[in-house]
Amino acid sequence: MSDELGFKTLDDFDWKGRTVLVRVDLNCPVEKGVVQDSPRVAAHAKTIRELALKGARVVVLAHQGRPGDEDFLPLEQHAALLEKHCRKKVKFVPDVTGPEVEKRVKKMVDGKIVLLDNLRFSSEEMLEKTPEEHAKSTLVRKLAPLAQAFVNDAYSVSHRSHCSVVGFTPVLPSFAGRVMEAEVRENAKAAERAEHPNVYVLGGAKPDDCVKLLKHVAQSSAVDKILCGGVIGELCLIANGVDVGEKKAFIESKGWAKSLPEVKEAVEKGGAKIILPIDLAWEKNGQRFEAEAGKPVAGLAMDVGSKTAKAFAAEVKAAKSVYVKGPMGQFENEALSLGTKEVFSAVVKSKAFSLVGGGHTLEAFEKFGLSTKRIGHVSLSGGALLSYLCGEKLPGVEALRAAARS
Repeated sequence: MSDELGFKTLDDFDWKGRTVLVRVDLNCPVEKGVVQDSPRVAAHAKTIRELALKGARVVVLAHQGRPGDEDFLPLEQHAALLEKHCRKKVKFVPDVTGPEVEKRVKKMVDGKIVLLDNLRFSSEEMLEKTPEEHAKSTLVRKLAPLAQAFVNDAYSVSHRSHCSVVGFTPVLPSFAGRVMEAEVRENAKAAERAEHPNVYVLGGAKPDDCVKLLKHVAQSSAVDKILCGGVIGELCLIANGVDVGEKKAFIESKGWAKSLPEVKEAVEKGGAKIILPIDLAWEKNGQRFEAEAGKPVAGLAMDVGSKTAKAFAAEVKAAKSVYVKGPMGQFENEALSLGTKEVFSAVVKSKAFSLVGGGHTLEAFEKFGLSTKRIGHVSLSGGALLSYLCGEKLPGVEALRAAARS
């Protein structure tokens, strides 16, 4: 068992001939009913393939979408994607529990892989309960007797105390998969084990998550500087009484202004550690215009200005740990890409440990040809990483630790 992580990993068990239930996150984008490939599938395939090569009989558990949503689909298409990345045959079983599942699992031989259907077809899956309560569920009572071990590789859903995430840990020897292991180890380098100066770069067009994080880290000694671009930067400016022109009405139309009291409190408590844009940029007829923050903005501000970009890049250069969540502006528009490009280029050039999360953030690195090979860790988890950085315990991780202690 890893003392550093507090739970057992794939290295702590003899897998040959053992049937193992492996919880992964195969939740993928869906376009017109067609499941699209995702980096998550490739990442989890490494855990699944390793177990199969070690002689385990691998029963994969996963979900897609939420009940009532258009992307709430069976996992048959996921089996083909998983097979491609595992480079091994993956058989799909169109049920979660029941006679067919039991028959197919009992017939498995060493090194084989099956994927059960969407866990969220079970009404028990999304209930928030303790591990001990979930251990009494039909899902656990039907599947646990078929296996000799449980692996949780789904860090990205481990902020939920859902049945398949925590319910098997009281009744089966439980281990972390490689994705789980890497996420827990690397994410700690941006929080409680971060080197200082530790700098957070917050941006993007979804400010709610950033507000939550800003409130937590404003007074935390774990973070030295918080660079606020994107919508969260503009919210901070408005909270400070700075005129951002047309953007204020836009923010109000999106319902984001309701968080202004929380933002104002966080900015006041954070003081000098929270660094706001000193200029803003907008686009008109393909041309970029800039103005100092507080001066008239003759358009819709959609990027930080060049002075802000340079100041932010300098802070990143001086850091020893960097966490990046969200671009600085509307980087897809060439005229509004300067802020994101300059700050993200500094991240890639930096010798600091860097943690990067979020789909739009990764898209920006790709657009500008900035290799993520220079990034310390690219997190594939959204809500779970945010919950962790906000100081919350993750039920899935804590369940693995409790199992290791028992």
